[in-house]
Amino acid sequence: MRFEFDKKKSQKLRKNPKRKIGFEESLEIWENPYYEDFRYDNPEQFRVIGWVQGKLYSVIYELREDTEGEYCHLVTLWKSTHQEEKLYEKNV
Repeated sequence: MRFEFDKKKSQKLRKNPKRKIGFEESLEIWENPYYEDFRYDNPEQFRVIGWVQGKLYSVIYELREDTEGEYCHLVTLWKSTHQEEKLYEKNV
């Protein structure tokens, strides 16, 4: 799976005390069991919940396509809420 994201936005997320990681670190989610669901319809977005550096995080992404094929464009991320933690525990 190929991932793309805005590097400047990733730096801003990393500096945000409520997030503390950037998109680069969030790729760890896809290396372990994770929960995924449909988030929004327009544009079509998905949410994944999984582990990064020992903490649960949520990432929103869109599936996009270019000349090389389909890829995941990472939109935003945050530390998972209590409700998202329960959702992860129930489904993974």
